[in-house]
Amino acid sequence: MSLFDHPFMVSALLAGTGIALACGLVGYFLVLRAQVFTGDALSHVAFTGALAALAFGIELRLGLFAATILIALLLGALGKRGRADDVVIGSVFAWVLGLGVFFMTLYTTNRSGGGTGNATTSVLFGSIIGISDGQARVALLIGLGVFVAIVAIARPLLFATVDGAVAAARGVPVRLLGFGFLALVGVTTAEATQAVGALLLLGLLAGPAGAALALTDRPYLGMALSVGLALGSVWGGLLLAYYAPKLPASFAITAVVTVVYAAAVMYGRVRSGRDRVAVTAA
Repeated sequence: MSLFDHPFMVSALLAGTGIALACGLVGYFLVLRAQVFTGDALSHVAFTGALAALAFGIELRLGLFAATILIALLLGALGKRGRADDVVIGSVFAWVLGLGVFFMTLYTTNRSGGGTGNATTSVLFGSIIGISDGQARVALLIGLGVFVAIVAIARPLLFATVDGAVAAARGVPVRLLGFGFLALVGVTTAEATQAVGALLLLGLLAGPAGAALALTDRPYLGMALSVGLALGSVWGGLLLAYYAPKLPASFAITAVVTVVYAAAVMYGRVRSGRDRVAVTAA
């Protein structure tokens, strides 16, 4: 029996494809712009947003998206040219975690149902195997939307990333691009939590992008590689989870990402060593 005969696997692959497209491209710019800490902070914001939604009895996904997008824009407003530094991110990070503790206390004190604990677990560790067909289609559409949006602004965003001062002097709206990019990071973070969870999300954002940068310094090839490696990691992780049912899908995806990143770094070092030997010999 093929895995495509199982509706839950088809839904997981659909959702995983959209999430991988978004994470691969967004993650590339996160790494290139040295904003990986921002992605880490927003992954915890996603959990806080989910807890807030549960505490106030509203739709979980609404809390996820509202929290991640609003905090992403706040980080942009507090930073220079839409890029917050580590001090700002760390301060907001601590504040958000404090809010998370508050909402968790409020939620656990007032909850009335026994199934709500599963919601927090799915946000923390992901639940892509259990996603419904409708949710999978939404995830695919959101992932495609983020992917298209990043492709549309890729050239000016790359210019602003490499040399913001020169880009601003040339009339590129550097600050506006920073805000737009952070909003897309927020959307990606909120949607991707259902695949790998808030605790493991950073691996999917940074792993494929880091591997791509280790393999090439050509930006557009790097973007394509990052997306391809993210897709391969998600699909490979889902296949691994299907054929080894005891492995959680989120762990399997993250494990594949880790192997891909390690292999890319090793290959990059070997290639650099060969290049140095060739130059020395010449």
